[in-house]
Amino acid sequence: MSAMGWATDAILVRKGARTSNIYSAALISFIITAILLWTVVTIFFPLSLLRTPATIYFVLSGLIQPFLARLLHYIGLTRLGVARSGSLRGVSPLFAVVIAVTFLGERPNLFVYSGTLLTVAGVWLILYRGDGGGEWKFFDVIFPIGAAVVAAVSQNLRRKGLVLLPNPFVGGAITTTTSLTLYIISLLVTGKIRQVKPDRTALPYFVTSAFVAASSQFLVFLALSRGEVSIMVPLINTTPFFSVVFSAIFLRDLEQVTSKIFFGSALLVTGVVLISSR
Repeated sequence: MSAMGWATDAILVRKGARTSNIYSAALISFIITAILLWTVVTIFFPLSLLRTPATIYFVLSGLIQPFLARLLHYIGLTRLGVARSGSLRGVSPLFAVVIAVTFLGERPNLFVYSGTLLTVAGVWLILYRGDGGGEWKFFDVIFPIGAAVVAAVSQNLRRKGLVLLPNPFVGGAITTTTSLTLYIISLLVTGKIRQVKPDRTALPYFVTSAFVAASSQFLVFLALSRGEVSIMVPLINTTPFFSVVFSAIFLRDLEQVTSKIFFGSALLVTGVVLISSR
């Protein structure tokens, strides 16, 4: 359900961005997610949980995700389309493994090597330029790939924080609030705050996508809190597949899903599931 939710979020943002911009989409998403998370934390958990060493890891995580990760992801959606950008965003587990091997001394097994090969093959197919590939610049690839790298770093920080405080709701509230604060400051400093004026036709898409994103985050947190990480991680990494399927159904007027993108996404999903199963 969470994987389908993130794919739905991408579809809604893509539709809303036709008459507005991603700065509005990101701000609305951060605000609604923060309100919902803090509501849950305030009602069900003591605020004393905020005064733990884990808070520093959640704050560090919030400095880059969802702030940078979601912003880069939304930019990628508008430049590359949901099918292509959503699939590339899904390579985050590959970078997470690279970080774990490089800095944590982990030793990859056969599943990781096999998953890496499939992921690389999937990315190659997705980026292959052929008939019906649409108009996009190769430089635009940096946005979804950048989102994947940022997410990989952030997940490692969150993992450390959750070891100290196994409460994903508190962690999510802190990271989202940190990102929201940093995002508002960046909008004010760069002057882009003036661009945060969502068109009336885009507002329903952005608000709905914000609730969908928040709900998806809740589902991930719920799985984590119940100790189902080994089940949740491979399933959440099926998001690129749903992005491609939903794009083919709901975005026919905006982008074309080619057979290469479809099969590339299938290879990529298979690869990241193998990597995540390490």
